[in-house]
This record gives sequence, C-alpha cells and structure tokens, in this order.
Amino acid sequence: MSTPDLPSVDPEWLALRADADAAARSAELVHRLVAELDPPANHPLVIWDLGCGTGALMRWLAPLLPGPQHWVLCDRDATLLRHAAACVPTVTADGGTVTVETRVGDVAALDPRDLRSSGAVLVGASALLDLLTATELRQLVTVVRSVGCAALFALSVVRRPELDPADERDAAFASAFAAHQQRSVPGRGTLLGAAAPQALCTEFRRQGMVPYSAASPWRIGAGQPQLVTQWLLGWIEAGCAWRPALEQSATDYLARRRQELARGTLRVTVPHIDVLALPRSAEGRC
Repeated sequence: MSTPDLPSVDPEWLALRADADAAARSAELVHRLVAELDPPANHPLVIWDLGCGTGALMRWLAPLLPGPQHWVLCDRDATLLRHAAACVPTVTADGGTVTVETRVGDVAALDPRDLRSSGAVLVGASALLDLLTATELRQLVTVVRSVGCAALFALSVVRRPELDPADERDAAFASAFAAHQQRSVPGRGTLLGAAAPQALCTEFRRQGMVPYSAASPWRIGAGQPQLVTQWLLGWIEAGCAWRPALEQSATDYLARRRQELARGTLRVTVPHIDVLALPRSAEGRC
C-alpha cells in the first residue's frame, strides 16, 4: 500500500496549530489507555507515531503516559523528522525517560513485522485519517490488529466548521471543502474525508478490537489570529479548488472574516474526534 499523493506539510503550520491541537486532544481517552496498558517488565513502552510531523503528539502524550518510553517517529518528510527528534520530552508521567528513533517512509506502507519486532504497545497518528481511502484505512487497521497493540488516532475532522457570526456564504464554502476532502485520487480511489472516523470505528469492530471516541474540537478566535487566518486561507482555497465559481466571492468573504477577527468578534469551531482502539475491553463507545 502506498500513498504518493499525501501532501507535504509546512512545519510553520504545524507549529502554529500545536497549542490548539493540545487543547483539543482528549485526555479522557488517554486515561482509559493508561488504565488498560500492561507495561512490559524491564522494557520501555514502545509507541509508533505515524505521520508524526514535528512530533506534537509525542510532546503532548509522553508526559501523560508512564515510562520509560521509546517513540518510533515515522514520516515521509526527513525535514519534519529532524524537527521532531530535536524536541523530545524530558520525562514521562512517572519521571521515566523518553528516547526516540526516526524512520523515513510511507505512513500507509506500515509493516507489521517492524511493529512486532519493536514490541509496539501503541500506534498513534494525528490529523491523518481524512487523507486515506477506505482500502488504506482497512489495511492500516489490519496491521494494528495483527500486532495486538492499541491505537490512538487523534484530531480527525468529522463535521462542517461553525463560524460565529454566521455568513450566508458559509454553507457553500463548507460544502465545497467537504467535497474536496472526499475527492477521487488517480491510482488510489476516493479519500474518506470526514467519513473516516466512523469508518475507522466500524473497521476496528469488524476486526475484533474495541473502539472508544471523544470529541476534540478546535475552538479558536481572536486569541489565535495567525492560526485562524491560515485556517481560513486553507479552507477557502480548498473550497475554490473544488468549486471555482466560489472564487468570485472568496476575496470579499475572506476580507469580512479578517475584519471580524481584527475586531475580536469571530469565533470558529472545527469539530474533530479522537478514536482509541483497544485489543481487549469489556465495552466500547464510538
């Protein structure tokens, strides 16, 4: 399985969104994960972060899990991996140490033999699922299930964003963005977009794992002007790419939203969901 069309990610964008991501991630699911973890004796917890970017998931999660921990950071972009390896948390929840290794490679070409030989207890990823097709997602779940480890997939978009104050053009841009997320990619198929989290839960259940989910929305506004501006630009650009007729109103729409942001009146909620899957548990919720 290969995903050559996955876009590269700007490290400045990852840095810009890091605080909003950290505020949104579900601590509830981490508490459940900790309760279910069975740390190997005399060995660190081995955690694989797929499409790790600059390592934001590691920096957030490592201090919440017991240690020692060994993180395997995987990304297609060697530059991002260098950023991630340079910013490693110093201690875990109980004062353990954190070590890392980096691997350049395709997130979707995960080899279960590598996970198994490393002793992986958790596979994680953030803001990744919407970029996968149904086949790629199914194969990823198959790898996780075959190894018998837990999985934590965070910050997946599930619904249209909510902008306050509302504008009559919101729906058109939201609809075009959602369609762009679920576009067909030659050689791969149709991307899942916002349908990915539910598809993930369904596939985990089908393969005998137990999924849990929790909302992890961004709530951003005047306190994060750069983040809101860059999010707006990307959201509008994707919508126009799918529906070029929107370009006629995009400039005016963006100008209005930026004015509201400058006045401190614009608030944006971007719905996300986190999904934790466990190889064994009494009951799931997703």
